[in-house]
Amino acid sequence: QPQLVESGGGLVQPGGSLRLSCAASGFTLDYYAIGWFRQAPGKEREGVSCISQSGGNTNYADSVKGRFTISRDSAKNTVYLQMNSLKPEDTAIYYCAASLLYLASLDEYDYWGQGTQVTVSS
Repeated sequence: QPQLVESGGGLVQPGGSLRLSCAASGFTLDYYAIGWFRQAPGKEREGVSCISQSGGNTNYADSVKGRFTISRDSAKNTVYLQMNSLKPEDTAIYYCAASLLYLASLDEYDYWGQGTQVTVSS
């Protein structure tokens, strides 16, 4: 069964860093653009970043631009989100998702992971 599994979340102090991983099984990510999303308690899901199938194009929400970097490793069938200079407002469950379209709408993502918790607190 096609699956995406996020990992790398945890508790970090403001200004710290985390690297999230999104590993695919049951299918190859080569054909898919990948998006990272996050959802805090009581808030709607929001897009964080996305990367094209080739990795040649990336997009970031204004709130994370300059702090987060998305990348992919075809050999490992994995996409990463490097998060630096973390702020308390980055606290959320982070999800990765796969779409055949780059810059896809939420309803155009075919597969979703279960999420990994990121907590930024002193």
